[in-house]
Amino acid sequence: MIDYNALAIFIPTFFFVSITPGMCMTLAMTLGMSVGIRRALWMMLGEVIGVALVAIAAVIGVASVMLKYPDIFAVIKYLGGGYLAYIGIQMWLSKGSMTITNEAQSNVNRLNLFNQGLFTAISNPKGWAFMISLLPPFINIDHNLTPQLTILVVIIMISEFVCMMVYASGGKTLRVFLSKGDNVKLMNRVAGSLMVGVGVWLAWG
Repeated sequence: MIDYNALAIFIPTFFFVSITPGMCMTLAMTLGMSVGIRRALWMMLGEVIGVALVAIAAVIGVASVMLKYPDIFAVIKYLGGGYLAYIGIQMWLSKGSMTITNEAQSNVNRLNLFNQGLFTAISNPKGWAFMISLLPPFINIDHNLTPQLTILVVIIMISEFVCMMVYASGGKTLRVFLSKGDNVKLMNRVAGSLMVGVGVWLAWG
């Protein structure tokens, strides 16, 4: 049984953390601009699953082991960050499947979008550290862990999804604004720069 008074504190606290600009939110905004909200949903799916896995691992203690061995993160971080930066450079050069065009994007690989969200969430050490510090105080050790963790994880996933939708909608709005002058190259450079920024942030954040 979960403490509903604690839950009333947890919900706004985590929502505030989620809505704060970060790697995943910047990625959502970038994809909202480049491939549209509907396609960006695949990245969001990967991200919320990744965040859920991190939250579960934090509670059962896996995260504490991971943080003791930062080399485990290093390979994933650098590979993931490099991949995102590569996509950003391709967009800057108006190349690749994620390049913004005047036509609807339909050829973006859904698995690639899903993996972007999943690996960005899992390979963020700050996310692990945050889950370790935030979640345990809301777990009552006198009650069954499973239902408590289930409720908290569902809240986390909903908060992340809602916040990413807000950012993706902002990206779509930015695309509409920039496309008024049919300045596709500028849109690609803005989106590409954001993607490179996320990649660098992931690798060295």
